[in-house]
Parts: sequence; C-alpha cells; structure tokens
Amino acid sequence: MSLPLEGLSAVVTGAGRGLGRAEALELARLGAAVVVNDFGQPGRDGSGEASAGPAEEVAAEIREAGGRAVAHTGDVADFQQAAELVELAVTEFGKLDILVNNAGILRDRMVFSMTEGEWDAVIRVHLKGHFNTTRFAAAHWRERSKASGGPVYGRIVNTSSEAFLAGSAGQPNYAAAKGGVVGLTTSTALALAKYGVTANAICPRARTRMTEDVFAGLDRPAEGLDPLAPEHVAPLVGYLAAPAAAHVNGQLLVVHGGMVAIIERPRVRARFDSKQDTFTHDELDALLTPHYAQRPTGETFAAAEVLTLRRG
Repeated sequence: MSLPLEGLSAVVTGAGRGLGRAEALELARLGAAVVVNDFGQPGRDGSGEASAGPAEEVAAEIREAGGRAVAHTGDVADFQQAAELVELAVTEFGKLDILVNNAGILRDRMVFSMTEGEWDAVIRVHLKGHFNTTRFAAAHWRERSKASGGPVYGRIVNTSSEAFLAGSAGQPNYAAAKGGVVGLTTSTALALAKYGVTANAICPRARTRMTEDVFAGLDRPAEGLDPLAPEHVAPLVGYLAAPAAAHVNGQLLVVHGGMVAIIERPRVRARFDSKQDTFTHDELDALLTPHYAQRPTGETFAAAEVLTLRRG
C-alpha cells in the first residue's frame, strides 16, 4: 500500500523543535523525503549561537525510522541561504514538492516600549523568512511547469497565528508578521494556481518553546496525549501537503487538540451611504457612533465565522 506522500520531497523550516519537528516527522511518516531546516539558536528570541544539533537530530530520527532526510542549518531570513535550502532539496531528492514554513522567534513587548530592533527581528524571521523560501520554491515550480508544458505538484503550508486574528496586546511585531503571512499566502495562492501549486496557512495552537508562557497555567494531563501537543497540528499539515488537498487553496485554518476551524474571508458587517456628495463629520457621527456603541467594549476586528469540526 502506497503512502500519500510517497515519491515527494519536502522542506520544513524551524523543524528542529516543537511544531516544525512534529510536522517533519509527520511528512516523513506519510512517505515524503524531508529537508529538516533549523538555524539551531537556543533562545526563543533568536539569541545564542547557531547549532546544527536540532536539525541533525530530527533528520537522524527520520532516517532511523526508515525515511529519507537531510539537515539544513541555514537562516531562512537570509535571502541566499533560503535559496540554498531549496536547492538542497532539488539536489538531494531531484525536485521540491512541499514547502512548510514554520521558523520563527519571539521578542514580546508592549507597542509603546518596543524597540526598532525587536520589531525588525521578528518581521525578518517570520515574514521575510516565509517570503524567501516561497520565492525560490515558486521559481522552481514555475521553471518545471514551463519545461513540462503543464501543471506540476507543489504545496506550500505557511504558519500564521490567532494573534493576527484576535490581536495580542504584547506582541505587535508578531501579530503584524503573522497577518503579513496570510497576505503573502493568499497572493501566492493566486499567482501559482496555474502552475498546479497550492498555498495555505494554518493558525496552530500548541505547547512549544515559543508558547511556554501562554500555556503556563494549563497543566499537561496525567495520561494520554496533551491537547496542546504539536502532534495534533501535524496531521493537518500532512493533509494540506497531500494530493487529497488539491482543491484547498488560499485558505486559513485554525488547528489544535483535535479541532480544525476554517476561517472565512472578512465580510461587510454594515454599510452606510452618504446623502450628499461626501460625508460630513456630523453625518458620520450620527451613523457610526450608535453602531459601535452597541458592540462590547474592547471588541476588535476578528474573523467572521468558522466551521468547527470536532471528533465525535
């Protein structure tokens, strides 16, 4: 019996620990050959000396289980190193079929205290890192499509966050980067569809080094799998990378603990038209102030509706 990803190759960034590790192992379990990328810095803020250890360990774990894997320890936020990452997949496995962007760091601070460096560092790793790998993977698929005269197999799974959907007071840099990832994803989905490539984004909720503070008050269960374990997220990534998801494109999905939620694109909640050539201040006051006064204090922009799929 063939596996869903048999004969395909994948790159997973930030795959030395946490979510990326679980995703790399899942893709390998489904039959993909995997390039395990991780810069290997010990600090979740991107601090400390880079190390080959995390990426090498996960690649070795895949090989020990009978899969194919190589490690890449470059910085995906560096344009040239991202190009080398994609080229490594092509050199080792003949082509690239799947790109999972997961690498990220945190430098949390309230917006009125955040430094320029803290802003730039998070935007660089999350948003520029997603762009860099996407750019070179997209070029690879476009070239292959032109050479074959038809569509090719290509899958991109990007990592956004609910911090973008609902806001996160102490993470203006992270929330902005994750919102940018969604925009990059939908733009990429439109641009690459004609080549046979899909691009989707997930908002995972999992207990990892990045979220240890967020879930500090939620204890792990004494028995069974932790509802916040990264292993709950990995199967969705495997599905989006597989042939079965050929018609899933430009989508945003929230996933955690046996739950998948499909996020709708924003919809118009209300519309107001001026009775003259343009609005006056008094007219806008009369129309908008009562509308927002009816909403709960502090309510912010969020997704319109979700379809929740739970295990029975």
